[in-house]
Order: sequence, then structure tokens, then C-alpha cells
Amino acid sequence: MDKITLTGVTAVGHHGVFDFERREGQPFVVDAVLHTDFSRAAETDDIEHTAHYGEVAGYIVSEISGEPLNLIEGLAVRIAEGILAGYPVSAVDVTVHKPKAPIEVPFGDVTVSVYRERT
Repeated sequence: MDKITLTGVTAVGHHGVFDFERREGQPFVVDAVLHTDFSRAAETDDIEHTAHYGEVAGYIVSEISGEPLNLIEGLAVRIAEGILAGYPVSAVDVTVHKPKAPIEVPFGDVTVSVYRERT
């Protein structure tokens, strides 16, 4: 299976369990790996035969900045399932980063990752 990889798609969202997270918002960063077959796209040189990564990036931003969720686990699943539903991919890996999570000890990043495939 061939892959398209998007890394660092960033937007401000209002996800979190604390009131201040919902009120103030914070940056979220998403990486996505789209598993697909490039054969037809390579043969025709036509974007209609592949997942348009610019559109996928826009979709990811709309989900980050859209309806708030308590957990980034839910955001990751929502993004993965939306990509599967809306784009010609066989499977998708999605990682959501919450680099400014309200953690009281020094840390570099918090991520959750999901893998979903067509059934």
C-alpha cells in the first residue's frame, strides 16, 4: 500500500476537560498517514485518482477548530473516520498532539494515535 503523509497540520481548538481549555483554546497538531494505491493516479497523472492532501489538510483544520470534545482520543477518531468517509483511502493513521496540555510537570508533548481501515 502506498502512503501520503501529512505532518504538523495545526489549528486552535477548544478541546479539553477543563473550563479554561474550552474557553481559551490552544493549539492542536495533527499528523495523518493516508494509505492508498497510487497506481491509477501515477498512470493518469490526475488528482481525481488519489487523495487530495490539500483538501485533507483543510478537513483536519475544520475538525480541530470545530465542535469541542473533552478528549483528544475522540478528536483523533473523528478525524480518522471522516477521512475514511470522505477520501479514497484504504486506511488512515491519525496522531493528535496536544503540546500545551495542562500537565503540572515538564513535558514535551502529549499524543494519541488511532488507526482505522475500511471494512
